[in-house]
Amino acid sequence: MLRSYLKIAYRNLIRNRTFSTINIVGLALGMASSLLIFLWIQDELSIGKQYANGNNLYRVMENEIADGRIVTDEDTPGILSDELKRQFPEIVHAAGFSSKEGHVVSVGNKIARQTGHFAGADWFKMYNIPLLAGTAAVALNAPNNVAISRKLAETYFGNPQAALGKSVRFDNNTDFQVTAVFENLPNNSLDKYDYLLNWDLFLKHNPWINVWDNAGPDTRIELRPDADPAKVNAKLKTFLRGRNKDISPTYDIQLFLQPETEAYLYSNFKNGIRDGGRIEYVRLFAIVAVFLLLIAGINFMNLATARSTKRAREVGVRKVVGAERASLIGQFMGEALLLTILALVLAVVLVNLLLPTFNLLTDKQLVLPLQQPSFWALLAGLLVATSSLAGSYPALFLSSLNPVRVLKGTLRFGAGAQLFRRGLVVFQFVLSMLMIVGTVVIYKQLQYIQTKNLGYDRENLISIPGEGELARNYSTFKQELLRLAGIQTVTHALTNPLQNGNTTDGVEWPGKDPNSAIQFNNTVVGYDYAKTLKLKLIEGRDFSPNFGTDSSNYLINQSAAKRMGYKDRIAGSPIGQPLSFGKKPGKIVGLIEDFHFNSLHVPIRPLIIRLGENWSPNNILIRTQPGQTKQALASIEALCKKLNPKLPFTYSFIDAEYQKLYKSETVVGTLATIFACMAIFIACLGLFGLAAFTAEQRTKEIGVRKVLGASVASIVGLLSGDFVKLVLIAIVIASPLAWYVMNQWLQDFAYKIDIEWWVFALAGTLAIGIALLTISFQSVKAALMNPVKSLRSE
Repeated sequence: MLRSYLKIAYRNLIRNRTFSTINIVGLALGMASSLLIFLWIQDELSIGKQYANGNNLYRVMENEIADGRIVTDEDTPGILSDELKRQFPEIVHAAGFSSKEGHVVSVGNKIARQTGHFAGADWFKMYNIPLLAGTAAVALNAPNNVAISRKLAETYFGNPQAALGKSVRFDNNTDFQVTAVFENLPNNSLDKYDYLLNWDLFLKHNPWINVWDNAGPDTRIELRPDADPAKVNAKLKTFLRGRNKDISPTYDIQLFLQPETEAYLYSNFKNGIRDGGRIEYVRLFAIVAVFLLLIAGINFMNLATARSTKRAREVGVRKVVGAERASLIGQFMGEALLLTILALVLAVVLVNLLLPTFNLLTDKQLVLPLQQPSFWALLAGLLVATSSLAGSYPALFLSSLNPVRVLKGTLRFGAGAQLFRRGLVVFQFVLSMLMIVGTVVIYKQLQYIQTKNLGYDRENLISIPGEGELARNYSTFKQELLRLAGIQTVTHALTNPLQNGNTTDGVEWPGKDPNSAIQFNNTVVGYDYAKTLKLKLIEGRDFSPNFGTDSSNYLINQSAAKRMGYKDRIAGSPIGQPLSFGKKPGKIVGLIEDFHFNSLHVPIRPLIIRLGENWSPNNILIRTQPGQTKQALASIEALCKKLNPKLPFTYSFIDAEYQKLYKSETVVGTLATIFACMAIFIACLGLFGLAAFTAEQRTKEIGVRKVLGASVASIVGLLSGDFVKLVLIAIVIASPLAWYVMNQWLQDFAYKIDIEWWVFALAGTLAIGIALLTISFQSVKAALMNPVKSLRSE
């Protein structure tokens, strides 16, 4: 019997090549898309979870309660890790961890810029990163120690063993001894670095972080396996009270633990409570994967039903000769399984071909894990789920046919069956509409981000790191730059103009409430900062070398003026008013229009700008003449090589760096567009099937209408009208759902677009247009059919 079923399945597959191909391709595309999404989700879920003791690792977070709101971040005092280890017996290990550092590392003639961090001595004891040379106990236990990755060891010394004990030079001025070589970090590592430096050295170079009142680096801890995180959290909540003198009735900092395994996916907090993060994208694309499978499975149902009249007599004969319904269901489910197996094989081939492009798009290194049993279990589950979804309805429907009615030729499909099939098409287009609207909204938000006036001009603005001789001789470097053709202005800043996370509440001014602790962002800049960024000066002036007292004066933005009570001209101008920053008295000399110095995810905060022309510059900013950037860049490179010959020339465009801030949103937008197009294409295959079914059922009706004089256009309109109604119903259902979902997504941005009516009109027009294009093939084919052939059986 099984052999007979296989023969019948094979013959039907060959006899109906067109429908079989559509079925296989539709299922393959749906499964290939889902497999790509599943691989992406699997990678996302694995990030930061590669450590054997990962369940005991935590990040210490701060809830800063000030100015009527709660701000959550990872910034902590630099001395916190050592104090926690002393005060909490539940803590086995603790380590500070700095933000990403960039240094030029050289050994002999081998020179290259590398990225790394400063980390506490317990780091390799906490994180089970394999050490290829050296031990965890001595890796970071002295200020002149450095631990490097296998990649760096092979680059500079040939192999890890040869690197141990050798000297490497950082920024051409400091030598460190290699005391450990660690294995290259895996792709799913949340922390990325190629070297680690001693924590005590970080504290020495940054004395401001050695007090409880200032925060900056991360603090990581490992709890004992038997420790209760809830009890540790309870003690951490008030840990800084009595240590941080700024804490008052209106200002508080409460520490708490975030599991290391949650740090990547759950990075967003609102009012001190975890509020999603990357997990939202994981959930979104998991739903998209299910949607694509559903749409592909529904196609199979519609196409199988469209061909059901061709199989009806076969079912009738089988039943008459004694076939049980269970055996018929088994036969049709077996045929569905055969088609699904072929589709799955094609899907795996497609995934293998598309993975390099998908990796390039998502900045991942995904591979088909053919050696992992879990992947084969996933394929088996996908096979069973898809074949069951696709084959269940046709199998149950065909096996239920009455043999007497079938063999008499009186088979007609009832209203319930028609309603069910049309409902499936409506469901398909609801899902497709959701994806179309989502794609349009994401595109518009990204366009808004890219074109929004940030309050400064990011075009033709170049940033180069202030290092080596450029830092030590900044004044000379600036003068030489200004002599070059194509250079407009030059300045420097402590922080990147795109990301300024430095905050303080150590600001005093006349009339300030002594019990308030208002947080101000702050940065240190050189002369011509406002001019170089093209900031708009509302009142007062920029810093100038003509005013010797400007080293103790300040520029503020509009948000800072409002927080200080200078809300409008009636309240008085802030220009000339006293201001003390960190107990350093001065005056406000300029009021700058608000500009975005952080991501658009957060609102513009009060900002104080200080002058530090003689500070060692972290970021040197150069504005070039429009249209002369390429020539100017060549001149800048030549000058840097002349003044800083032992360090490589590196630079970045502020505009390009701005785009990187929204890399996740850009990737999501691109993936949404691709999968929306895929969903529409697969849904149209289902619509094609239903159109074929309808045309087949109404063959004689169409023949009669043509004999009575109906035109081709009227018949096409007759057949197409019903399907357009289905798409219109889908639009009505999907529009409010799409608005709700995308409105929730936009809440993550402080500055966002409004979802306007035309978005739904555009999505609906696209859906109707694509549906009409799909239906027209079958409608025109049926309308052009010779009525003699349609009616000859009568």
